[in-house]
Amino acid sequence: GGADPGAPGYFKNIWEKDIVLSIAKKLAQTLRDRLQCTVVLTRSSDRKLTLEERTAIANTQRADLFISLHCNAAKNRKLKGIETYILNLATDDQAIAVAARENATSKKNISDLEYILSDLMKYAKIEESTRLANVVHKSFVRGMKKSYSGVADLGVKQAPFYVLLGARMPSILIETSFISNKEECKRLMSKSYQTAISNAIT
Repeated sequence: GGADPGAPGYFKNIWEKDIVLSIAKKLAQTLRDRLQCTVVLTRSSDRKLTLEERTAIANTQRADLFISLHCNAAKNRKLKGIETYILNLATDDQAIAVAARENATSKKNISDLEYILSDLMKYAKIEESTRLANVVHKSFVRGMKKSYSGVADLGVKQAPFYVLLGARMPSILIETSFISNKEECKRLMSKSYQTAISNAIT
């Protein structure tokens, strides 16, 4: 948000920060309505939050779960699909690339693995986060495939995302679709697709 627009869309003047905020507001409402739970948004307007501030909000609120929503992007505009991540050391080159892009706004250095590992061992609920990621991802993919064709399941992956560091609750990062892909960017811009995403995640 704010001065950090996130990834640029395939179409002009379409930015990740706006799409994600719109999806997050829908998801928050859907979670409140269907699960009768309290939902705290890290931002409800177009303002910038550091990666560290986001988990700090979750910790201060003593949240039970932390969900970080994003739109994926790649230089290869043909890439598409949805994927879910948990905090850990990366398992493949693509996961490293996604983490590097998402971590770019942080002042930390991606090579600072000692800090990441000690933090992982101290707080990360890896087992619970893995279970949460698998359940949510399966539901997300199934839900989207019901209404949309050509939905690519990129699976559940692991990577060292700074936004998930220090979260003292099960936490996941969801890459909702590729904003850099023509078809998926068009879908992400539509209210019906955003609603479908929030329903499937819930």
